Parts: sequence; structure tokens; C-alpha cells
Amino acid sequence: MVSSSVLALDVGQLDRDWQWLLDSLATVLRRGGDGELADLLPIPGKTFSDQAAPTDSVQLTQAYSIAFQLLSMAEQSSAARFRDRIENDTPEDPLPALWGDSLHQLIDEGWTSTQIAQQLPSIRVELVLTAHPTEAKRATVLAHHRRLFDRFQLRHNEDLPPWKRDENDNAIEAVLNILWRTGEIYLDKPDLQSERRNLMDYLKHVFPRALRPLDLRLRQAWKDVGLDPAAIADPLALPRMTFGTWVGGDRDGHPLVTPQVTAETLSQLRTEAIGLLRSELVELARLVSLSAYWLPPSNQFLCHIASLAETLGATGRRALARNPNEPWRQFINLMIARLPTTESTPNPNAEKPSWLYQHADELLADLRLLHRSLVTVDMADTASHAVAPLMRITQTFGFHLAVLDIRQNSSKHDIAIEQLLQAAGFQDTNFSRWDEAKRIEFLQNELASSRPMVHPDFAAGAEAEAVLGALRVVKEHSQAYGIDGLGALIVSMTRNTSDLLAVYLLAREVGLLQPTDEGPICPLPVVPLFETIDDLERSPGIYEAFLSHPITQRSMTAIARRRSASQDLTSATKDSKHNSDPISPDDQKVGQVMIGYSDSNKDGGILASLVGLRHAQRRLTQTGLRHGVRVRFFHGRGGTISRGAGPTHRFIKSLPDGTLAGDIRLTEQGETIAQKYAHEPTAIYNLELFLAGATRKTLMDSRENDGPHPLEPTLMELASWARNAYTDLLHTDGFVEFFRSATPIDAIEQSRIGSRPSRRTGQQTLDDLRAIPWVFSWGQARCYLSGWYGVGTALSRLKSEQPETFKNIITSLRDWAPLHYLISNVATSVSAVDMEVMKEYSDLVENEKLRSRFVERIETEWKLATAMVEEVYGGTLATQRPNVQRMIQLRGEGLRLLHRQQISLLRRWRSYRRMGEQQQADQLLPSLLLSVNAVASGLGTTG
Repeated sequence: MVSSSVLALDVGQLDRDWQWLLDSLATVLRRGGDGELADLLPIPGKTFSDQAAPTDSVQLTQAYSIAFQLLSMAEQSSAARFRDRIENDTPEDPLPALWGDSLHQLIDEGWTSTQIAQQLPSIRVELVLTAHPTEAKRATVLAHHRRLFDRFQLRHNEDLPPWKRDENDNAIEAVLNILWRTGEIYLDKPDLQSERRNLMDYLKHVFPRALRPLDLRLRQAWKDVGLDPAAIADPLALPRMTFGTWVGGDRDGHPLVTPQVTAETLSQLRTEAIGLLRSELVELARLVSLSAYWLPPSNQFLCHIASLAETLGATGRRALARNPNEPWRQFINLMIARLPTTESTPNPNAEKPSWLYQHADELLADLRLLHRSLVTVDMADTASHAVAPLMRITQTFGFHLAVLDIRQNSSKHDIAIEQLLQAAGFQDTNFSRWDEAKRIEFLQNELASSRPMVHPDFAAGAEAEAVLGALRVVKEHSQAYGIDGLGALIVSMTRNTSDLLAVYLLAREVGLLQPTDEGPICPLPVVPLFETIDDLERSPGIYEAFLSHPITQRSMTAIARRRSASQDLTSATKDSKHNSDPISPDDQKVGQVMIGYSDSNKDGGILASLVGLRHAQRRLTQTGLRHGVRVRFFHGRGGTISRGAGPTHRFIKSLPDGTLAGDIRLTEQGETIAQKYAHEPTAIYNLELFLAGATRKTLMDSRENDGPHPLEPTLMELASWARNAYTDLLHTDGFVEFFRSATPIDAIEQSRIGSRPSRRTGQQTLDDLRAIPWVFSWGQARCYLSGWYGVGTALSRLKSEQPETFKNIITSLRDWAPLHYLISNVATSVSAVDMEVMKEYSDLVENEKLRSRFVERIETEWKLATAMVEEVYGGTLATQRPNVQRMIQLRGEGLRLLHRQQISLLRRWRSYRRMGEQQQADQLLPSLLLSVNAVASGLGTTG
């Protein structure tokens, strides 16, 4: 829930802020004739009886959903002001986990200014936005929330004159009124176009604006801790934040992601990226109004302008004529002219002027030249203020904004190959049923030839065309524009090495593989996604065989060379007085591996999931090293603790030593994107946590080699015990019936939360159910089962059988990051449970004997988990984690009212469906879905 991101804030100020926002909402409601609703708003300290409100009031549910959004805004605003106050009042005592704190820790470990600076450019964090699985709110509503936050922040400006303060307060009420009359959720399934628009807003507006403050905060912290500013004077001498997306490319169980959708997404990303750069260059030209009369440029710079203008012909002459005697503006005009045009459909055969930029690196090289020319004439301040930020934007977003990954389930690849086998006239076409040895032999034989199995114009079958069509789009885009905007080819449910080699075969079919003297290569990384606990356990062996294949090694080598050439184009010159060329990870082969937090948690519970992921990362890293490959982990984290979420700094610190290596990808899913990045101060804070944490962890790991922690075997043992308890519950007769009755899973399956189906194949089984609705439904019922179940049993057994080891767990809690991260996440989960509410949901289970058996079992384990976690912490959770408890308490009474409404609606809706009264059920569904959304607003998360 929202409290999984622990915020340091002024509790008193938070109470005043939320009270003021609720009063404003109440004013809006009363003005519109809804005074009774205004009296029922969740004012802090107010309690409600069972008869306090109508049981299925859509208006009240809507009001509560807005109220909880206001609480979230108040929390974020209070936290931002609290951080600002701490930094102003005690700059010598930096905030935990941000740049100042991280640099202090490195200095304490003996790192010098030069040593840190050499490593900074090699640090990269890539956030992959996957908004569609869990975001329940409309993009329009999210935009209103951002407007409210900006206005609310302005309200705290003590220097506002009275007329401005009144205008601002009136604007807040106006936006609240609009929000109240808009509606919070999709009543129809959101299409992929609306999901793309939502993500584009972040990529075009939010993240570009955050880059400059991020860099300034690092440079300020660098000076504050006493490091030499000259060591990081170069604009690109800092860690990188880049972005990816799955919207329009993730086709795992998503039939609406067609090849056409993928092509449209790639085109829109490129169009918006070039539009962003064009607008930034135009603004730069307005700013750099330097006259050659007063500031003569170097002859070298003038010669470069003349040569470039001559190359551009008439276009170049117009660029020079626009700003005579202003050489820097003239050069920027030439850069604007060189920006590529944006076609809706890529045409690799179209005639294009040779002087157009082919890649963003070429633009970045020109920006570096512009920057250097200003420094040469003693205008370094202008270069830093005007040019450096655009260099960072270009480096981050390129001509693509975000790389688009293509993800598909391994079973879909199997079907596609079977259809190709049938079309090619093979006798045995049951590829999915072949044993691994036969599959590998077939794939190796096929990959030895460049001949496709079927003619390109021949349709082998619907599934084959869907898979091949997506790869064909990738090939056409890469031929027209290059590889930069393309991410990885990700294979969900990777179970065997053949699942990965199959992608090479499918790529060959559409001509995506590229010939070389040594043999074919794939220009994009083929990435396994290991999701279940069993797959994670088997992953090193699968990856070992994959890395041993010649085409994998050739492809990784080619990709490394391409990255190294790109860096050479944009790096500082050897004789730069500010910085030597950084040590780059791009010179080595990189193998990307995605690990899934959601399915591993659903599969075995939180303890088995996190420990299994930890163990797999260590083993996969060693596997890569044996083949000369640095493993780049892609962490598939969701928005809840059960799906991998948790405080950013603790997550990074908890990663196994040596597995980060300065380069990490992470998913940001659903409503967490809005929670973390919708508002500028919160976005900057969360991005800094990632960058500073990754830097500190990478550098610390590079010097620490103490071997495994003594408690590593204990964690493995605890994970095994917890998993046994968890899976025993799930496999108990009647559990699925209990789950489907005691949670709103059936309503969630009807909800308009993203365009993706809730099940991979449509089968009504627990295994087929996606992790998102599984976690979502337990959260709605306030049980959070997969976030804690089994942990109490495991810790209790350890205490009983190995009391000395249990004492070591207690003494190591604060000192060993993986243990602290695990226990703190479990503590948040058990704290968020409301057992009385969960029991009210369980009353929906008609079989009384079944209900009693599972409620008693779940409650017993919850009490045990709470007691054991408190014993490890050495005190009650209320005293040990007061911020988390505060956030839960603020929401408690209002959420209970919403839960009661939802239970009433569920009971009626299910009754209509059982009686076959589908029309009445359909009429009730919008109210039920709104209650689901309102509870999610209060909890701060869906799945």
C-alpha cells in the first residue's frame, strides 16, 4: 500500500493540510447541494456507525476516492517541504539515501573525488514504464490531480499577496469541482491509445523537467561534502537515467497488442522525442543571443559553421541568414535543420538528405561542440546553464523517448513454430511436446541456414503471423531508423534454453538476423524472464546453455561494439581539462536477464520469493562471468510489497553484492508511476534515490569481497519453511472456493483496469490467474496474504529449533540490508491487514464450515507473523515504525466504511448473477467498480 514508501514528514503539518483540503472538498459538495456527503467525509478522528451512510452510495464512494487522493497529495507535499527544511537547516546532516548521504559513505570508505568521478558516467538506471496493468484512473483524472498538487504547493508560499492567495484557493476549489463532476474510473476498457497518451505525458513533460534539478542536486551535494567540482564539470560526467516502456510492445496474454499497435507506438515515441528536442533547440536559440561583435568566436568554430552550412546547401544558407553575426544561434539553426523528419510509416528505401542526423548521438556530439565553443570564449556559465541541460535531455531521450521492449510468452513462440513446421511440410510438428534435446537439435540445424522455413508472403497461421508480425515491425523500424529506440526481445515463462533460441529462429524468418563473416547475429538482446520459484532455481543452468551458443556470443559482442562506438562519438576529448574519459561498461558483453517478483511471490509467498530471487541473482552473475558477460538484471517489480515494491533505497541496498555493477533496469507499474512521479518534488526525490543508491551500491561492492553473509543459509532455510506453509494453504481443499468468495476477485476480473485480460489463457484456475488480480483482490479484502503468510511459521520454527541463530537474526536486523528489507516489508504487510474487515469479507463465503476453517487458519498465522516480526524488531510495530502506522490510521475509519459498502454491493451483484438477472447485475457493476477504485485510492495501490 502507500505506506510501503516510508516518508519522513511533519505529522502536525500533514493533519492541517489534509483538514484544509477536506474542508475545500466539503465546500464544493455543499455548494452543489451535497451537504450530507460533506458531513460524511473522513475527517481525522471521526468514527462511523454501520448506519452512518447508505450501503451503496455511488456519490459517497466517489467523494471518498477523491478524499484519499487529497490525503496522498498532502502526504507528498508535507514530505517535500520537510525534506527542504532539513536541507536548509542542517546541510551538514544530509537526508538518508540521497546524494549527500551516499557521497559521505563513499568518502568514509576511502573513495577520492577522482575515483568517484571516473565511475559516475558508467552508472545507469533505466525505468521501464508499464502503466496499463494496474492503473485504475483515467488520464484526465490524473491530470486534475497534478493541477491540484501544483496549486496546493503554491498555497504554502508565505510571500503570496492576498489577491494571489485568494485566486489560488479559488482555483483549488474549481479543480475539485471539476474532479467531482468528472468521474474517477474507466467505465469502458481503456484502449492502448489512451494508455500511450498517459505515458507520453510523463516522458515528454515530467521526466525531462526533472533532469536538470537532479544534476544540480548532485553537483551541490558534491561541493557540500568537499569534493572537487572540476572532477564532474563535464555535462555528461554524471550517472544516467534512461527510460523504457512495455505499452504497445508487451503482448504476453494481450491480444490487443497487434503488430500495427507496435508500429504506431514506435512511430509516436520517435515523433514525440524529435518534437521535444526541436522545442528545446528553439528555446536554446532564443537564449543564446550572443553577438560576434562583442564576443568573437574561435576561428575553428566559425569554420565548422561555414562547412556545415555549405553541406546543407540552401537550407544552410537560410539558417545563417536568419541570425546574421550571431554565430552560436546560426549553429543552433543548423542543428534544428538537421533534425530528422517524422514519418508515420518507416520507409527504409526513402531518399533522405545525407546531412540529416541519423542518430541522436550525432546531435549530442554537436551540442558538445557548442558547449566547448562557449567555454573557449569564457562563457562557461552560459554553457552550463543553457547547453548542458539539453545535452542531458538528448543523452537520456534520444530520438525515441523510451526504448520499446517486445515481450511474448514462450508458449506463443512454440505455437508459432509449430505452424511454421506445418506450413513447411514437416512430418513431426509438435514442437511444444518435443523433449529439450530434440528442440535444441532442430533449432541449431535451422539456425545454421539463412533460408526461412516459409516464403515471406505465405501466412502460416494466426499465431505465427502475430509473432512474426511484431518481429517484422522491429526489423522495418531498425532498417529505417536504427536500433536505438528498440529495447529487448523478452521471453515470458522461460522454462528451457530452447525457449530463448527459438527467438533467433523466429527473427530469422522475418530477416531480423544480420549476416556477418562469423555467422548471423541478432541486433537486439534476447532476454529470459524467470518468474516462478522453480524457474528461478533452474535459471543458471538455462542461462549457461544460452550463453554457450555461438549466436548468443556473437550477438552480445556486436551489441557491445555498437555501444562503445556510440560512447566514443559523444565522449569528452582526450585533452579535456575537466575530466578524463570514464571507464565504461559498454566495452564488455552484456547479458540482460529479467527476474519476476510477482509470479514468484504468488507461487511461494514473500519470503520464498525474495530469497529465491536473491539466490538466483548471485548464481546468474557467476554464470555470466564464466562467459565474459556482465549480467544486467531487469527487476520486474510491481506496485505492492507482494509484487516486489518497497522503499527504493532499501531495495537497492539489499541486492546481492556484485550483481548491480552500475547498470539496472526496473519496472514502474500502474498507479506507482503517478504516486512517485506525477509531482515534480516527489519525482526528483524518487529518481535521486535510484541514482544515488545505484552509485553507492556499485562502488561499495567493487571494493567489498567478504563472501556470503553467515545468515545466508538461514534465509534459505526460512524461505523453505515459509513456502511450505504458504503452498500448503493454497493447495488445501476448498481454498480456491474460499478465495473466490472472500475477496472481490470476480469483480476485479470485470474491472476496467487497463486493457489487459486478468488471465493469461482464460482458464478459471489459480495458476492461470495473473499475479496482479491475485494481489489486488487480497488487498481489497485487507488481508495481503502473499505479503506475510508463512513468515510467522518460519521464524517461530527457527526460534524453537535454533534459538542462537534466531538471536543472530535480531542482532543483524539493522546491519544486514537484505534481512532488514525483507523483515520491514513483511512488517508493512502485517500492519496493513485489518482482520475485522477481512472477516466481514469472509462472511460472503456461504459454506460456514469452509469459512471458519480458513478464517481461523489465516488469522492464527497473521497473529504469529505479527508477534514474530515484533520480536525481531524488539518492540511493537506502532513504536518501531510510527510513520507506517500513522498512514494506516489516517485511512482506517474511512476505508472501513468503503469496505462495508463494497461487501454490500458484492453480495447483491453475486445474487443477481446466480439468479440469472444479468441486466440488474450489469446495472450494479459500475457502482461496484467505483467502490473497488475508491478502496484502491485509500490503500494507495491496486496490484
